[in-house]
Amino acid sequence: MPVKENVELMRRWFQEVWNEGKIETVRELFAPDGRAVGHYGERSEVHGPDQFVPFVQQIRAAFPDVKVTIDDAFGARDKVVIRWSASMTHSGDAFGPASGKPIRLTGITIARIAKGQIVEGWDNWDRLGMLEQIGAYKRPEILAKTA
Repeated sequence: MPVKENVELMRRWFQEVWNEGKIETVRELFAPDGRAVGHYGERSEVHGPDQFVPFVQQIRAAFPDVKVTIDDAFGARDKVVIRWSASMTHSGDAFGPASGKPIRLTGITIARIAKGQIVEGWDNWDRLGMLEQIGAYKRPEILAKTA
């Protein structure tokens, strides 16, 4: 697929999967043998839609009003880079009891596209910042003074 179409596929992914919660889009756009790295941590891997869907459901259960904004999107050959930001409210019980706190976080996603599907993806997003904002993590005092 041309780079422009790959970028549009990723824009659709973020809109439909994250902003609209369309699980069927995961099954359509994430290859059955696709591999996603970094969703649960730096070295974690999720394989195929059957493993990716529970991740989406967990995030959307904790943050049902999640709104992801694509801040930058570009591609080269078969890869697309998305720099994104998200705002949401911790109103579900995933990641601990619902705190009701507003959350803002950022991330970068790199995806490799083949035959109109995501076959590989790498995510780096501010998981620690999310946990800190909902009150599940408290920065050690020495680090709080230097921040």
